[in-house]
This record gives sequence, C-alpha cells and structure tokens, in this order.
Amino acid sequence: VNQVANLTLVSSARDVVSTPYAYTKESHPYIKSVCDAAEKGVKSVTEAAASCVQPVLTTLEPHVAAASEYASKGLNKLGGKLPVLQKPVEQIISDTKELVSSRVAEAKDAVSS
Repeated sequence: VNQVANLTLVSSARDVVSTPYAYTKESHPYIKSVCDAAEKGVKSVTEAAASCVQPVLTTLEPHVAAASEYASKGLNKLGGKLPVLQKPVEQIISDTKELVSSRVAEAKDAVSS
C-alpha cells in the first residue's frame, strides 16, 4: 500500500484532490461539519476493523509478508513497463492535451490539403 501511495501519479492525484477538499471544508461551514462527521465515521470503522483483523493478521503474518513481497516485485515491474506511473497528474494532462492538439492539427492539415 505504501509503495502504491508513493507512486508519483498516485501522490500527485492525492494532492490534486486534497487541496480543493481542504479549501472547500474551510470555506463552507456546513460542508465542513458534514466532512468532519464522515471523516470521524471512517476513522472509527477503520479502527474497529483493524482491532478485529489484528489477531488474524498476526497468525497470517508470514503469508502476508510473502504476498507483500510478491506485490512489491509486481509493482516494480509494472513501474518499469508503465512510466506514466512516475509522472505527476499535471504532466499527464499537459502531455495529453499536447498530443490531442498535435493530432487535430495533423488531421486539419490532411483535410485542407
């Protein structure tokens, strides 16, 4: 999970979403109260689930470690094959706009000639 969260694409997407979320919460008191309640609910459910699952995880720790190792290797391989995962969202959007503009210009030139 940490490895996925640290991918440039994922962390930049989190930043893109969290900034307007924080701004909206601070700018609108009614939305803030709803968001705070939702966050508290998610935190409570997460804590309850973690306490229930902890004994099972302790028993399965060697298997979880093996699965984590396998997943880590898979993510490393995926990162090598998909370099887009190492780019921030803003760059992906910019590159996409540039590509679309280029293709549209090529099509326009082809049609006009």
